[in-house]
Amino acid sequence: MATAPSPTGIEQIGETAGHVWRVLSEIGPLSPTKLTKEVDAPKDLVMQALGWLAREDKIAIEEDGRTKVISLV
Repeated sequence: MATAPSPTGIEQIGETAGHVWRVLSEIGPLSPTKLTKEVDAPKDLVMQALGWLAREDKIAIEEDGRTKVISLV
């Protein structure tokens, strides 16, 4: 029985972007640190997924004092 191939870099970023979107939809606005913990993926992959979502105008990134807060648009 053949196993499914592991996702490529772009596919992995896209899948993580979907996971990030679902987490923000369910929990609401989060800091990047809390979002990374909720998504349970490497920080660099979560940052790439955020870039993907930002490019598609799906998220807003706002300053809250010294912290950034990410929310869905």
